This record gives sequence, C-alpha cells and structure tokens, in this order.
Amino acid sequence: MPARFNIAFYVHHHGSGHFTRVAQILNKLTSFEVTLLGSNLQPYAHLLPENIELIHLPMDIPAEEDLYAQNGNTVDVLHYAPLNIKGVNDRVAMMTAFFQKKQPLLLIVDVSVEVTLLARLAGVPTIVMRQHGLREDLPHLMAYQSAALLIAPFSKSISQKSAQWIIDKTEYVGGFSRFSKGHSEAEKHHHVAIIVGSGGTSIDAQFVEHLANACSDFYFHVIGRVKGEHHPFPNIEYCGHLDEPKSILDLCSVVIGNTGHNTVMEMASLQKRFIGIPETRPFEEQLDKANAISALPGVKIVNPKDFFTTNWSVLLNELQAQQATWEGMISKSAIDDAALAIIAVGERIFQ
Repeated sequence: MPARFNIAFYVHHHGSGHFTRVAQILNKLTSFEVTLLGSNLQPYAHLLPENIELIHLPMDIPAEEDLYAQNGNTVDVLHYAPLNIKGVNDRVAMMTAFFQKKQPLLLIVDVSVEVTLLARLAGVPTIVMRQHGLREDLPHLMAYQSAALLIAPFSKSISQKSAQWIIDKTEYVGGFSRFSKGHSEAEKHHHVAIIVGSGGTSIDAQFVEHLANACSDFYFHVIGRVKGEHHPFPNIEYCGHLDEPKSILDLCSVVIGNTGHNTVMEMASLQKRFIGIPETRPFEEQLDKANAISALPGVKIVNPKDFFTTNWSVLLNELQAQQATWEGMISKSAIDDAALAIIAVGERIFQ
C-alpha cells in the first residue's frame, strides 16, 4: 500500500554534517517517496540510496551576473534575505514548484529559517532539526513556532537552555552517528587522528606540523583536505578525504577535531578520547557544543587562539592515561526514533 504522503528533506550546504545526518534517517524511510533538496549535493550523491530523488538548488550568494545584488535593508524575521540575486530567485521558484507538485508533502528542514518559513507560506507542514547555539532570536523562534515538530539529534542532558514551549515541542531522540564502537585491541598508543572538516576550520598544515614537531613520539593521521603547504614529516600521514575513515579512527588512541555536531557524535559512538576545537560559527554553535561536553572524562577543549601556546605533548599524554566516557550521549534507537517521529507527524496531519 503506497504511503499517504510524500517526504522531502532540505539540507543546508555548509559543511557535510547536515547531509550525513539526513542520509542516516533516509535509510529508515524506505516505504516513502523521498526527495532531497539542497545546494552542493553533488559530492555526496554517491552515498545515497538509488531511490532518493535529488533536486540541486542554485547557491544563494551573488554571482558575476548579479549586478544589483545587495544585502542591506535587513529584515528582523529572517537571517539571510539578500536582494537582486538570481540564485535566490531561482531556488525559491524551484522549491515552490516542487511543493505544488508533491502534495501531500511533509518537509524536514536541516536547517534554514528561510526555507522553513517559505514552506509554511506555501502551506507545507515542516519538521525542523534543532542545533546547539544561541537559537532564541526572532527568526529561529518564528521557524520553531511554524513547525509541526522539532527534532533534537542529541540527548536532553546536553541541550541548551530553551523556553518551555520549545522543549515541549522537541523530540529529543538522542545522539547518533554512522559509526559504532570498534575493537579496543585495534587501538594503538601514541597514534592520533586529526579530522579536518569541510565547513571551515583553523586546522591547517602549519598547525599539523607544529603538532608533529612538539610531539615527535606521536604519529598523526590527518583525515580531510588540509590548507597550506605540506612538508614531509616522518610522523605525519596525510590521508586526504575518506568516505570511510573508521579504520583509522579505530587505530588511534586520541582524536583531534572541531566540535561540529557530527564529529562530536562520532567520537561519542566510538568512545574516543577527544580534543575538541570549537570554530567560529553563526550563533556560537560549536562553542556551545564544546561547553556541553567539556566536563566529560577523556575530553579536552582547546581554542584555536591557544594552538601555539598549548603544551601538546603533556596534553596528549595526560589524555591517553584517561578512559573516555560518553555516557548518555548516544541512543541506539535514535535514528529509528527520528524516522518514527517524522512518520507520526505525517500520519497525524494527513490522516
């Protein structure tokens, strides 16, 4: 029996975290016709099941032909509402045409205030994924109010302070990631993984080489694309981008990376000792996440401004002597619970 409604996900293009999170939930929605909308999806399309329809939206930033582009005349209820940009005009036209074509439709937004409110104006019910950070400004409140449900892909224990109505509207499914705990005997002392994300990071070649110099008895496996000139070091391996980095993460006794949502949840899933580096993000998202995990055993937080004043040898050796404990961060049923929550909203609305 075909589903009574269609499901679509809007995926924000900043970094790969939003896509990775959505991709895991998609695998639990196989009985539905599901569409993924977003910009810059091409690098990740091969990771999706074949039955997922992709709609590639143009970017919403000025191009050379946008002669009259301007980002002035701010609107209190929106975060980003530039004028005279063809990409913005085209993507709105594409989304509203899709909304009309795919009725009845439930849209899950991960994440965008503007897309959430556009869907509401088009009469499309939404579910909004919550994030850490300072999210009680007017645009976020309007998006949260307009949504049928909020889903938090983290536990209530590390949730930021929120108004009671936001808490009441949120389904806290708990943390999840694409990884599960590896065999502890595979872990090697003095092996460190450095995860270099794609959403903007302070971790560059200069910092990696500083680490290698300061900690000559450690071996560093660098995962991701690193900015800056690479010089040969006997204790650095540049692995480049890896779709499947788990074998290297299993090998390492410590992981260094930014405190974006997916990285933190992957470390929790793998029960890794972790040095978290919060980057500057809108609404202080990574700083908020770093503060939420900073007291956990086996976790240390280092700010980018302290890269070259931190005693990394002492820090790494101290961390290796600890046992990482991420208790309560990961829920084994989180992905199933997120999918069930989405289906329940759709069945309630389209009964």
